[in-house]
Amino acid sequence: MQAEIAVLRFGLGARPGELKAAAADPRAWLLAQIQGPANLALDARGTAAPLAPSDEIFAGFLAARDERQKLKQESAAPADAKTLNMTREAYQPHYRAQVLARAQSAALTTRPFAERLVHFWTNHFAVSADKGAVFGLAGTLENEAIRPHIGGRFADLLLAVEQHPAMIAFLDNQYSAGKDSAAASFAARRGAARPDSPKRQFGINENLAREILELHTLGVNGGYAQADVTSFAQVLTGWSIGGGNGPLASGVPGRFYFRENLHQPGAQRVMGKIYSEQGQGQGEAVLLGLARRPETAQFIATKLVRHFVSDEPPPAAVAQVARAFLKSGGDLPAVYAALIESPQAWAGDARKFKTPQDFVFSTFRALDVSPARAEEVVRTFELLGQRQYTPGSPAGWPDTSKSWDGSDALMHRVIWASRMGATYEKGIEPPDLAASSLGAYARPETVTALRRAASSNQAVALLLMSPEFQRR
Repeated sequence: MQAEIAVLRFGLGARPGELKAAAADPRAWLLAQIQGPANLALDARGTAAPLAPSDEIFAGFLAARDERQKLKQESAAPADAKTLNMTREAYQPHYRAQVLARAQSAALTTRPFAERLVHFWTNHFAVSADKGAVFGLAGTLENEAIRPHIGGRFADLLLAVEQHPAMIAFLDNQYSAGKDSAAASFAARRGAARPDSPKRQFGINENLAREILELHTLGVNGGYAQADVTSFAQVLTGWSIGGGNGPLASGVPGRFYFRENLHQPGAQRVMGKIYSEQGQGQGEAVLLGLARRPETAQFIATKLVRHFVSDEPPPAAVAQVARAFLKSGGDLPAVYAALIESPQAWAGDARKFKTPQDFVFSTFRALDVSPARAEEVVRTFELLGQRQYTPGSPAGWPDTSKSWDGSDALMHRVIWASRMGATYEKGIEPPDLAASSLGAYARPETVTALRRAASSNQAVALLLMSPEFQRR
């Protein structure tokens, strides 16, 4: 049963032959996957469009936005739907390419534990593509900030995420400016000289600071107060994105850019410690301090154990993972190893109900198929209620069964499973497919039902909707 736990619980579902590959030493099979970056495993047939980097995508977004403004100014008529959607249309091909690449990587990867960790951290550091400026950038946060750092230190992962343009844009930190910043002082002098001119208001935006404390490091019960949020927001003034017009024209479009003239000068106290560093280094120092705190270790450990072990995280497993986090200074491979070594992680009855994403990706792997068309993947997740890169909240998608096992949600799974069954090209007989995808978890009554099915296509649909396939 340990091979099944390694492949199904820690991984993304079994491809043909994977249970056998993990059987010799399931723990060693997992440990071999956690070193180094987790690169995309794209379809060897080349059906995925090349993925553009965030700076190129953002530059296209800015160009479309500028063209839209130009058309609005030149025309006295109301803007039509095409004009209004120009910026979204500039992002649409990139979003679809990112969704397809992610699905293909999940279907084909030979490091499924590493790939699941990518998905875990993407949900932990959630941004949502339903916000216009983030629509084409959400996937680049995963590919540029998370994949390169899942095998390194948590502090490096944290810094890469918080300085990524998708996170900056999602939480509007590019507009955050200190009241005593150089830009504010200049505006005040200019306003005094021109009393009749419009006055620009300067102020901090607390979104990024609050979400870092509440969702990315300490947790909602991590001991911070509103004063810490406000001070941290002051620290993060000037953390912005390159590009733009007028005074925002500096920096490479779509890359992190520190705007010194928006930064609030002076030392700030965050979580009882005074940070007197200057400029960008002040924010980086606060992030490093947060990454080392015991509250962060406890929060991250709890989320990891909830994701991999049980909706109700066993305290002993959480404590073991948290200790490894603190002892190693947030070395992520050491943290993952502590999770793997936890006895509670190998309990055969502690199986998690699959999210729609888990269900789809494990189906691809079980049937040994890789999606070829982005539109199909997008429609699939819209049907199942987990549109890719669109959690709708900085808190990410929920990670417990009660959020996913409702009757309507299960009916949509039945519809999709039937579609997959109808397209199944007979490779191996469904009973053998159950053995290769579920191993010892395949119940005798399920195998019997597969043998009695009217067709192999119907049997595949029955397998996908079996209670044991719906859990990991």
